Amino acid sequence: MDQQSQTILTFLESVHPYDSLPQDELARVANSFSRREYPAGSEIYSAGEPIRGVYLIKRGSVEVIDRNGSLVSILGPRNSFGERGLLRDGLAMTSARTTEDSVVLMLPEAELRRLIADSAAFERFFSRGRPSEARASDLSTLKVSELMARNPVTISPDASVQEAAQLMRDKQISSLAIIAEGALVGIVTTRDLASRVLAEGMSANTPVAEVMTRDPITLSPDSLGSDILHMMLERRIGHLPVVRDGTVTGIITQTDLTRFQAVSTAQLVRDAAICESADEMAQVTARIPKLLTQLVASGSAHEVVTRLITDIADTVTRRLLKLAEAELGPAPVPYLWLACGSQGRQEQTGVSDQDNCLILDDSVTDDDMAWFAAMAKFVSDGLDKAGYFYCPGDMMATNPRWCQPRRKWRRYFQSWIDTPSPEAQMLASVMFDLRPIGGTPSLFHDLQAETLEAASKNSIFVAHMISNSLKHQPPLSLLRGFATIRSGEHKNHIDMKLGGVVPVADLARVYALRGRLTPVNTRARLEAAEHAGVISVSGARDLIEAYDMIARLRLENQAALVRSGRKPDNYLAPSDLSDFERSHLRDAFVVVRTMQSAVGHGSGTLG
Repeated sequence: MDQQSQTILTFLESVHPYDSLPQDELARVANSFSRREYPAGSEIYSAGEPIRGVYLIKRGSVEVIDRNGSLVSILGPRNSFGERGLLRDGLAMTSARTTEDSVVLMLPEAELRRLIADSAAFERFFSRGRPSEARASDLSTLKVSELMARNPVTISPDASVQEAAQLMRDKQISSLAIIAEGALVGIVTTRDLASRVLAEGMSANTPVAEVMTRDPITLSPDSLGSDILHMMLERRIGHLPVVRDGTVTGIITQTDLTRFQAVSTAQLVRDAAICESADEMAQVTARIPKLLTQLVASGSAHEVVTRLITDIADTVTRRLLKLAEAELGPAPVPYLWLACGSQGRQEQTGVSDQDNCLILDDSVTDDDMAWFAAMAKFVSDGLDKAGYFYCPGDMMATNPRWCQPRRKWRRYFQSWIDTPSPEAQMLASVMFDLRPIGGTPSLFHDLQAETLEAASKNSIFVAHMISNSLKHQPPLSLLRGFATIRSGEHKNHIDMKLGGVVPVADLARVYALRGRLTPVNTRARLEAAEHAGVISVSGARDLIEAYDMIARLRLENQAALVRSGRKPDNYLAPSDLSDFERSHLRDAFVVVRTMQSAVGHGSGTLG
């Protein structure tokens, strides 16, 4: 093996999933890579061009741009890119260019496909999200219970057809279940009212029983989408009651199927990207709860669900920035809009407020600040109208404190590191999750690297960050159970955000700080920490699996709330879980608390 291949092999040993290969196979794969050097600003490929392999960054930084010229992500060493286009149709879906002098490795397409076919680790890594996304629109494999939005509206057979018509009008529905003595005896639809009442000149006082469809065909909640399709096509009907143990639990309609098939991430992103107002965006984001239920029902991994939902927020934000510039005129100096919080980490669910800030070019003047204040208000107001509510802590670009020149941001971070007061720790924790959304990415590049290096070298600051990360504890009781909320609206529930995902996100942030790791997403931080040796392999695997369990149950609970006609929130009743799920959730919380203890006691290689 020549020196270059040996260098590549050594590098691949620290990169997942290559680190899962036997040594002789890894050596063969290392020989398959080609090494390319790119000066800063070089275009590696453009959207629409053929891709011949998957790219892996060895040194430097690469930004990925969508077809509209908007920044999608900034990648660093050990990050792969290009595989999405390669595994779909061989054409690049995005453009990629270096932001600094970089060394990029390229694995040919044939070799990648062979590895995916032969290795479960490669199949999981490179196919993550794609099968799930395909299944999300596969109506035929979903259960009827996952398609129903709410309980059916019912009426008695003695009610008049006029009362039935008024009820359907008021509820904005096209059918009613006819119930007598607790049992389903028929169904009436708007089509029945038109063809059997109006067309026949019947009186408005005619009882519903005379025009309803008696003993209608029904389905069980466990029926599949294919059963609905086949039944509707075979019987030429558009409404099917869903019955369990003699009780009507819902009505599935052709409109429900149409709505389901029309809701996809791509469609929502496409619609948001062409909106001309915040009101239009609100109509797009109102479909997110339905998307959430589809993605969860299809079995999508939690990190895929939250990434896809965050993509919509990113698109809405970038569109508002464009609309702001169209209304206010071009920006006086370069700027960068960044998200923090769950949007920054790409972990948004069905419940999200906004956390954002602005970094301005140092050439900005006092007179220019009025333009940026107006722009920040335009965007934040638009986000609020679109359902991303104002941050209760005022962590928004509308706050002059968070709309500052780059030099001021550098001083912010330096002062937080030098004087780690409780407020400084809180602010640093939030700002370590920054992710560029729109504007000039270079305003953040060096700032992020400088901050990570300075912070990781300050042992006092790191100690305070660790202490701050332990404020939120998993809800475990002394006995083998959960410490549920004792009173109020959420009595006997646990907060899956503050008691579940936040403790893990806080731990991951500490690991990223210690290892000077650039990923912002929690799961990506945990994986990067494992590969960098910041956390042991066993500790990382346990914590990632615990996080997956917690995050999955949180999303499933939100989807269940949406299906029942309620707004999603972060509160889960352990009594709603099976014994198996309760046991495993408690085990997951124990893992999180154990890892918190390891961090708190200053273990070397954690876990």
